[in-house]
This record gives sequence, C-alpha cells and structure tokens, in this order.
Amino acid sequence: MFGYIRPDLPYLYLKDDALYKALYCGVCKSIGKNLGQVARISLTYDVAFLSAVAHNAKGADVTLKKERCIAHPIIKKPMANRDELTAVCAAANVVLAYYKVKDDIIDSGKGRVKLAFLSRAFKRANAKYPKLSKIVETRYEELRRLEVNKETSIDRASDPFAQMLKEIGEFVLGEDVIGGDRFFYYLGKWIYLIDALDDYEKDIKSGSYNPFYYSYGEKRTKKELLGENGKDVSFVFAEIFSSLTEANREIKWKFNHDLIDNIINKGIPSATMKVIKGNNSRKKRDKVEITEA
Repeated sequence: MFGYIRPDLPYLYLKDDALYKALYCGVCKSIGKNLGQVARISLTYDVAFLSAVAHNAKGADVTLKKERCIAHPIIKKPMANRDELTAVCAAANVVLAYYKVKDDIIDSGKGRVKLAFLSRAFKRANAKYPKLSKIVETRYEELRRLEVNKETSIDRASDPFAQMLKEIGEFVLGEDVIGGDRFFYYLGKWIYLIDALDDYEKDIKSGSYNPFYYSYGEKRTKKELLGENGKDVSFVFAEIFSSLTEANREIKWKFNHDLIDNIINKGIPSATMKVIKGNNSRKKRDKVEITEA
C-alpha cells in the first residue's frame, strides 16, 4: 500500500532531488540508530516525503552532512542530520510497516517472517510513541471491518486509511498547521485507492477485498473496469487531486517548497496515470532505491 509517493523526475530540480534523497537517508539512519538496523528494510520514500513536509511546515532547518552507510561504505553520501522530527518519521515508518504486514497476513497468510523481523523495532517505537501505534491499529481495525462487510462505497472504504494519515500528520506536525489535516487526509485517500486500482486483478484472483470491484459491478479485469467505468474512476481521482492541491496551498510553508509542489502537482498525477495505463513499477523502484541510504 506504500511506495507510490514519488516526484516527477523530469521536472524535479537537482537541489530537490538531493534534498529528497538526503531526507530518505536521514530517516533510514534514524531507524537504524533508534529502532534497530533490521527495520531499515521497511523504509519507503513515502516517509521521506512526510519528513520533507514536517520540516518545512514546522520551520525546522534540514542540515546535511556526508556520511557512509552499509549500502555506501566507500563514498560518503549527503544525509539529513537526525532530529526529533526525523525520529518521529522513523517510528511512523516502522509502525505503518508493522501493521501493513499484519494486514497482509490476514489477507494472504504470508508475511510472518517479515513481521518477526519488524517486531523488536515496533516494540521500541510503540514504547516511545504509543499514541502513534494506537492510531494505526485503530484505523486498520476499522478498515478491516469495512472490507469484511464488502463495503460498496469508495468514500467509506477509503475513509479509515485517510483518517489514519490525517491523524499521523497531526501527531507529527501538531494541530496548529492550517490545512495539514486536509492535506494528509486526501493524501491517505489517494494512497489507499491508487493501491486498490493497481492491485485490482491480483485482489480479484486471490479473493481479497477491493473497493472498485464492489463499487462498479464486480468486473473481473482492470481493463473491463476502466472500459465501462473509466470516467467515474477518473472523476474520483480528479476530486482527490483538487482537494489535495487546495490543501497544499493553505499550508504556510516556511521554506522553499518546490519539492513538495512537484510531488503533489506532478508526481501524484503521473503515478495515477501509470497505474491506469498498467505500466506502474512501484515495487521494482522501491527494491532498487531502498539501498540508497
């Protein structure tokens, strides 16, 4: 369900590409230091984006320094210095990964080894940020109930995940960032629905719940779904883009926000079109780039 939040590289400034990778490495280092080295395998660029948003909205300077790591033992790479915001983002990454794997186990019975690898890191994150893990646990339980009941409303089906991202955003940023709640709500809604569309045929084959399947008449393939309901599906995402863009404008960013604008205005629509056209390569990209930290 994670790994879709990416910049649109042809329109990304070199300075922002360097910043994004440095933030990614900073969160990775923070996971290793605070939660254990093994948990670093769970890192995604989604949480690097959370770090970018948090530092900018809170007015917290990101300072860089060159360091070595396991993936780059010879050549030093620019990495964001670790601070409290980075530590919270690292914990959020582990907590989200832990409950995502638990959800996968319920769906398919697979993932117990991954869960074992993440258990110690999760316990550490939960000990320091119990509210964070409670948010994720509660919302996943709500999501599970809707899925078991074969919810036919796309809005209702996506609401628990959207609420979860909203509450995580409020936990990290505080509740005083105007627009932050709507920003993370619609970001969460998009993540849940783009993942559902991307996994449509896999879900149908495995018998897993998919909101588009139950909302649009149980089509067997994504091609059939989009052939008959493509305009409706496009409208769903267009509404999310509009709301997310509006929320982005409401936030009073403290620093230059070219990176954030690129992801919201170009990266997310581009990722959506790739999924609709059937040429998304999220999993391949994540496997390659997880070694950058």
